[in-house]
Amino acid sequence: MAHIKLPEFEDMTPAIQEKAKPILEKTGKLGEIFKLLAVDEKVYFATDEMIQKYLLDETHLSYDIKEAIALLISIENGCKMCVDVHKGIAKMLGLSDERIEQILQGVESINTSDKEKALLNFCIKASKKDNYKILKEEIDALKNMGYSDVEIIEAVSITGYFNYINTLSNVFALS
Repeated sequence: MAHIKLPEFEDMTPAIQEKAKPILEKTGKLGEIFKLLAVDEKVYFATDEMIQKYLLDETHLSYDIKEAIALLISIENGCKMCVDVHKGIAKMLGLSDERIEQILQGVESINTSDKEKALLNFCIKASKKDNYKILKEEIDALKNMGYSDVEIIEAVSITGYFNYINTLSNVFALS
Protein backbone atom coordinates (compact mmCIF):
# COMPACT_ATOMS: atom_id res chain seq x y z
CA MET A 1 0.00 0.00 0.00
CA ALA A 2 1.35 3.40 -0.99
CA HIS A 3 2.53 5.75 1.75
CA ILE A 4 0.19 8.51 0.53
CA LYS A 5 -3.36 8.54 -0.76
CA LEU A 6 -3.29 8.07 -4.51
CA PRO A 7 -6.00 9.78 -6.54
CA GLU A 8 -8.60 7.76 -8.38
CA PHE A 9 -9.57 8.66 -11.95
CA GLU A 10 -12.45 10.94 -10.87
CA ASP A 11 -10.06 12.94 -8.61
CA MET A 12 -7.60 13.70 -11.42
CA THR A 13 -7.56 16.91 -13.43
CA PRO A 14 -9.37 16.81 -16.79
CA ALA A 15 -6.05 16.97 -18.65
CA ILE A 16 -4.71 13.92 -16.81
CA GLN A 17 -8.05 12.11 -17.17
CA GLU A 18 -7.69 12.55 -20.93
CA LYS A 19 -4.35 10.71 -20.78
CA ALA A 20 -5.78 8.09 -18.43
CA LYS A 21 -8.84 7.17 -20.51
CA PRO A 22 -6.99 5.13 -23.18
CA ILE A 23 -5.06 3.28 -20.47
CA LEU A 24 -8.25 2.47 -18.59
CA GLU A 25 -9.97 1.35 -21.79
CA LYS A 26 -7.05 -0.89 -22.76
CA THR A 27 -6.06 -2.34 -19.38
CA GLY A 28 -9.00 -1.64 -17.07
CA LYS A 29 -6.81 -0.01 -14.44
CA LEU A 30 -4.23 2.66 -13.73
CA GLY A 31 -0.93 1.69 -12.18
CA GLU A 32 0.16 3.20 -8.90
CA ILE A 33 2.95 5.19 -10.56
CA PHE A 34 0.41 6.83 -12.88
CA LYS A 35 -1.76 7.70 -9.88
CA LEU A 36 1.22 9.07 -7.94
CA LEU A 37 2.25 11.33 -10.82
CA ALA A 38 -1.38 12.46 -11.18
CA VAL A 39 -1.17 14.05 -7.71
CA ASP A 40 0.37 17.07 -9.45
CA GLU A 41 -0.33 17.99 -13.07
CA LYS A 42 3.08 19.63 -13.56
CA VAL A 43 4.89 16.54 -12.28
CA TYR A 44 2.68 14.29 -14.38
CA PHE A 45 3.26 16.13 -17.66
CA ALA A 46 6.98 16.69 -17.07
CA THR A 47 7.40 12.96 -16.42
CA ASP A 48 5.19 12.01 -19.35
CA GLU A 49 7.36 14.13 -21.65
CA MET A 50 10.48 12.30 -20.42
CA ILE A 51 8.82 8.92 -20.99
CA GLN A 52 7.83 9.90 -24.53
CA LYS A 53 11.18 11.39 -25.52
CA TYR A 54 13.56 8.96 -23.77
CA LEU A 55 11.77 5.65 -23.97
CA LEU A 56 8.90 5.56 -26.46
CA ASP A 57 10.14 7.74 -29.32
CA GLU A 58 12.65 6.28 -31.73
CA THR A 59 16.03 7.68 -30.69
CA HIS A 60 19.73 7.08 -31.29
CA LEU A 61 19.77 4.06 -28.97
CA SER A 62 17.80 0.91 -29.73
CA TYR A 63 14.76 -0.03 -27.67
CA ASP A 64 16.75 -3.10 -26.61
CA ILE A 65 19.51 -0.99 -25.03
CA LYS A 66 17.02 1.46 -23.49
CA GLU A 67 15.10 -1.39 -21.84
CA ALA A 68 18.36 -2.97 -20.66
CA ILE A 69 19.22 0.35 -19.00
CA ALA A 70 15.71 0.55 -17.51
CA LEU A 71 15.97 -2.93 -16.02
CA LEU A 72 19.56 -2.66 -14.81
CA ILE A 73 19.09 0.71 -13.11
CA SER A 74 15.81 -0.40 -11.55
CA ILE A 75 17.55 -3.51 -10.18
CA GLU A 76 20.42 -1.37 -8.93
CA ASN A 77 17.93 0.91 -7.15
CA GLY A 78 15.92 -1.97 -5.70
CA CYS A 79 12.74 -0.88 -7.50
CA LYS A 80 10.77 -4.12 -7.86
CA MET A 81 7.76 -2.32 -9.36
CA CYS A 82 9.85 -0.83 -12.19
CA VAL A 83 11.63 -4.14 -12.83
CA ASP A 84 8.29 -5.91 -13.15
CA VAL A 85 6.83 -3.21 -15.41
CA HIS A 86 9.89 -3.11 -17.66
CA LYS A 87 10.10 -6.89 -18.00
CA GLY A 88 6.66 -6.63 -19.62
CA ILE A 89 7.60 -3.63 -21.74
CA ALA A 90 10.81 -5.32 -22.89
CA LYS A 91 8.81 -8.38 -23.96
CA MET A 92 6.27 -6.15 -25.73
CA LEU A 93 9.15 -4.47 -27.61
CA GLY A 94 10.37 -7.83 -28.85
CA LEU A 95 13.11 -8.78 -26.39
CA SER A 96 13.19 -12.54 -25.93
CA ASP A 97 12.63 -14.19 -22.57
CA GLU A 98 16.25 -15.33 -22.73
CA ARG A 99 17.54 -11.78 -23.30
CA ILE A 100 15.39 -10.41 -20.46
CA GLU A 101 16.64 -13.13 -18.11
CA GLN A 102 20.26 -12.36 -19.06
CA ILE A 103 19.72 -8.66 -18.28
CA LEU A 104 18.14 -9.53 -14.94
CA GLN A 105 21.28 -11.54 -14.08
CA GLY A 106 23.54 -8.50 -14.68
CA VAL A 107 25.68 -7.02 -17.41
CA GLU A 108 28.25 -9.81 -17.48
CA SER A 109 25.50 -12.38 -18.08
CA ILE A 110 24.21 -10.62 -21.20
CA ASN A 111 25.18 -12.25 -24.48
CA THR A 112 26.16 -9.06 -26.26
CA SER A 113 29.16 -7.12 -27.51
CA ASP A 114 31.85 -5.67 -25.27
CA LYS A 115 30.78 -2.27 -26.62
CA GLU A 116 27.23 -2.66 -25.30
CA LYS A 117 28.45 -4.08 -21.99
CA ALA A 118 30.72 -1.05 -21.59
CA LEU A 119 27.80 1.35 -22.09
CA LEU A 120 25.57 -0.58 -19.68
CA ASN A 121 28.30 -0.72 -17.02
CA PHE A 122 28.88 3.00 -17.52
CA CYS A 123 25.15 3.66 -16.94
CA ILE A 124 25.24 1.67 -13.70
CA LYS A 125 28.22 3.72 -12.56
CA ALA A 126 26.44 6.92 -13.62
CA SER A 127 23.43 5.94 -11.50
CA LYS A 128 25.40 5.96 -8.25
CA LYS A 129 25.84 8.76 -5.72
CA ASP A 130 29.53 9.06 -6.52
CA ASN A 131 28.92 9.59 -10.25
CA TYR A 132 30.82 12.88 -9.90
CA LYS A 133 33.97 10.72 -9.89
CA ILE A 134 33.43 9.66 -13.52
CA LEU A 135 36.43 10.78 -15.54
CA LYS A 136 36.62 12.23 -19.02
CA GLU A 137 38.71 9.18 -19.92
CA GLU A 138 35.74 6.91 -19.21
CA ILE A 139 33.57 8.88 -21.61
CA ASP A 140 36.39 8.96 -24.15
CA ALA A 141 36.64 5.15 -23.89
CA LEU A 142 32.97 4.88 -24.90
CA LYS A 143 33.60 7.25 -27.80
CA ASN A 144 36.59 5.15 -28.88
CA MET A 145 34.26 2.13 -28.95
CA GLY A 146 32.05 4.00 -31.42
CA TYR A 147 29.43 5.74 -29.27
CA SER A 148 28.60 9.32 -30.20
CA ASP A 149 28.17 12.16 -27.73
CA VAL A 150 24.44 12.04 -28.43
CA GLU A 151 24.21 8.32 -27.63
CA ILE A 152 26.17 8.75 -24.40
CA ILE A 153 24.04 11.70 -23.30
CA GLU A 154 20.90 9.75 -24.16
CA ALA A 155 22.07 6.73 -22.12
CA VAL A 156 22.88 8.92 -19.12
CA SER A 157 19.54 10.74 -19.49
CA ILE A 158 17.69 7.41 -19.39
CA THR A 159 19.78 6.43 -16.38
CA GLY A 160 18.83 9.69 -14.65
CA TYR A 161 15.18 9.17 -15.52
CA PHE A 162 15.23 5.75 -13.85
CA ASN A 163 16.95 7.13 -10.77
CA TYR A 164 14.07 9.64 -10.63
CA ILE A 165 11.17 7.25 -11.23
CA ASN A 166 12.69 4.52 -9.02
CA THR A 167 13.02 7.09 -6.22
CA LEU A 168 9.34 8.04 -6.51
CA SER A 169 8.30 4.40 -6.54
CA ASN A 170 10.53 3.39 -3.64
CA VAL A 171 9.85 6.40 -1.38
CA PHE A 172 6.09 6.07 -1.69
CA ALA A 173 6.14 2.23 -1.51
CA LEU A 174 4.39 1.66 -4.82
CA SER A 175 3.70 -1.83 -6.02
